[in-house]
Amino acid sequence: MAAPPATSLVTTNSCVRLPSTPLRCAPAAILFPSRSRLATLSTRAGPSRCPDVSAAATGHQKLMGSLTSNEALRFGVVVARFNKVVTNLLLQGALETFERYSVKAENITVVSVPGSFEVPITAQKLGKSGKFDAILCIGAVIRGDTTHYDAVANSAASGVLNAGLSAGTPCVFGVLTCEDMDQALNRAGGKAGNKGAEAALTAIEMASLFRHHLG
Repeated sequence: MAAPPATSLVTTNSCVRLPSTPLRCAPAAILFPSRSRLATLSTRAGPSRCPDVSAAATGHQKLMGSLTSNEALRFGVVVARFNKVVTNLLLQGALETFERYSVKAENITVVSVPGSFEVPITAQKLGKSGKFDAILCIGAVIRGDTTHYDAVANSAASGVLNAGLSAGTPCVFGVLTCEDMDQALNRAGGKAGNKGAEAALTAIEMASLFRHHLG
């Protein structure tokens, strides 16, 4: 009986031919170019479609409001009497912030209205008067057993926005919309801070921006 033919391996261009099997090419090594090589390739490729952010920002003009030199700024504050145990605390926080940032007391006008629903139309009137650099809107809407909460909260939010757009004067939203009284009190000087004070800071910055840059 004749012996089977000997098996031989033939290697050509990194490819190994095995008897009765298809060609299988050895995987090629992956080489990563050095940083200098990448720089050269980038230069040859021409301008990139994704320019460097820092390069793109060079020479741009940045405008923003300031929290200093606020003595001449004038503010209107519209505060709702409904849920006044909360809104009085918010107002107190706002007035203390104005004082802390050197806003003169005679440049602050506080207007009291029945509830948060009446805040936007009053803010719009003050904004259109041209007497104020910003209007701060303060109120508190607390969820009850009916859908009245949703109607008032939505109307207050959209109303304050539209008041600012219509008047061309920043109208800052400082109306709390909370599930219960505990949440409201926590945001009126409790463990969650005082949202009236935070809204006053926003009003100062926006007033400064409009007075010094966008006026």
